Amino acid sequence: MEMNRAREEGKAGRQVQEEPLEPDLPICDAHYHFWERPSGRYMLEDFLGDVAGAGHHVVQTVYSECRSMYRTSGIEEMRPVGETEGVCSIVEQLSSNSQLQPKVASGIVGYADLRLGARAEPVLEAHLAAGKGRFRGIRNVSTWHNNPEVALPAHNTKSLLADSAFRRGFALLKKFDLSFDACLFFPQLPELLDLARAFPETPIILDHAGGILGIGPYAGKSDEVLRAWKKEIEGLASCPNVFVKFGGLGQPNAGFGWHKRPIPPDSIEISEAIAPYLSWCIEQFGAHRCMFESNFPVDRVSYSYSTIWNAFKLVTEHFSPSERSALFHDTATEVYQLSAPRDQSLGA
Repeated sequence: MEMNRAREEGKAGRQVQEEPLEPDLPICDAHYHFWERPSGRYMLEDFLGDVAGAGHHVVQTVYSECRSMYRTSGIEEMRPVGETEGVCSIVEQLSSNSQLQPKVASGIVGYADLRLGARAEPVLEAHLAAGKGRFRGIRNVSTWHNNPEVALPAHNTKSLLADSAFRRGFALLKKFDLSFDACLFFPQLPELLDLARAFPETPIILDHAGGILGIGPYAGKSDEVLRAWKKEIEGLASCPNVFVKFGGLGQPNAGFGWHKRPIPPDSIEISEAIAPYLSWCIEQFGAHRCMFESNFPVDRVSYSYSTIWNAFKLVTEHFSPSERSALFHDTATEVYQLSAPRDQSLGA
């Protein structure tokens, strides 16, 4: 599915640019990727181009793993460390601009197979060493589904979060002061709730608003999906160690169909569509446990960088200044323990 999304990037991602709303509002983009694949390329210059073209005040960013830039030799379980090494190498390309350099990948979330149990410890240590002070957490994608229209073959592992070996590896995160990014589909949210209750001292960040689905057996059932998703989100909110990363609704599997349109939606349309989900997350978790993500280049198939941040600003325009500061910047920087200053724009 990622390959199909990458093929669509040029068709939809850059067609519509909007003037930025509230261009001085500081933003931490809490989730994006770099990759170079046969299906498409999205690297530093592409990301910086999207950010600069959008005109929003992006001051910090958190890079999230996507099985990119792995080592091509050596011990198999150590190969994901190559992604952390690669991101740091990319960031070092900006060393000639000391103001810009710390703001790209201020934090890095990498991959280690936590099913290794105790054997995951040296992998975590290697990530921390390679991250040069930027490494903040681990993501194990667990998007399982028995329907082939929904399932992602590369990540289709059933009940990963309940696996005893995985949990032995997960227990190491507290030792290294690392967080966990959970990427799953909404029917798996009860598994995440159980994990969060079992490890109350480990911060867990729920990616992509909890994996809303609108394809396959969920097509045409948005009201039913919303009700079921709301119930699970309410349960997760009872765990103070869980935070929500809002974004990812531009992915085709969310079912909005924006990626199929010859002209992408504008921020008004997007804001109206995502408002029920975003409002519920904030109502349950509070603004100080929610953050925003672009999820680029994956969501780039559906809208431009300028458009999605405008949409987030429209949905939250009636919130207090402190709530908006949390949503757009402070929650992410606190949860991911970022320390870079926020007085310069990314790309300035």
